[in-house]
Amino acid sequence: METDFKKKAALDTSDFVLLADYVPGVIQEIRYYSSYNFIGERIDGYEEPCAIITKEAARALKSVSNEMNIMGYRLKVFDAYRPAGAVRHFVLWGIEDTDVRMKPYFYPDLQKQELFAKGYIARMSGHSRGSTIDLTLLDMKTGKEVDMGSPFDFFGEISHADYRGISDEQYANRKMLSEVMVRNGFEPIDCEWWHFTLKDEPFPDTYFEFPVSAEYLKK
Repeated sequence: METDFKKKAALDTSDFVLLADYVPGVIQEIRYYSSYNFIGERIDGYEEPCAIITKEAARALKSVSNEMNIMGYRLKVFDAYRPAGAVRHFVLWGIEDTDVRMKPYFYPDLQKQELFAKGYIARMSGHSRGSTIDLTLLDMKTGKEVDMGSPFDFFGEISHADYRGISDEQYANRKMLSEVMVRNGFEPIDCEWWHFTLKDEPFPDTYFEFPVSAEYLKK
């Protein structure tokens, strides 16, 4: 019975929303729907290029967006809710797959097995709990991404939030993003400047399985 309950809970979308419904101006570049990611192919479970997230995290991100808009920026999201099956795709690729075609772009200084040991890829991801977001900022004046010193999903020391081998401006941009996210209830992690989790996440122990699909939310 407990196993059946867990399976049902993992497919329950009732507390999830499309982020764009809460933050209409959000820019979405859902990388794991595309082939431009560290594996080089669309990831299992990404059926549509849309950001899905818990209602609680969406409300907090609306506050983040409002604050950033006043400062002249829009949110640009690379990933939000991530199905547990997508994480298994990552793990199987890391263990069994010899394909390293995207190594020059995303992990040039590391072997793929190190991505797990160094914490860049987790065997169980907070993204699957529904209240974690990967994002950056877009400057509304220039129409370009704000320079954070390294691109999204670049696995290396340069992407650590406190890395100081970047320019003062790049470091200040990271700090600006982090401060606004923290002020609105999110927590950062050390090794990825783009990654934040809602501090009071509603599902701290549930790893969801449903696909990234606006249609699935309607079921």
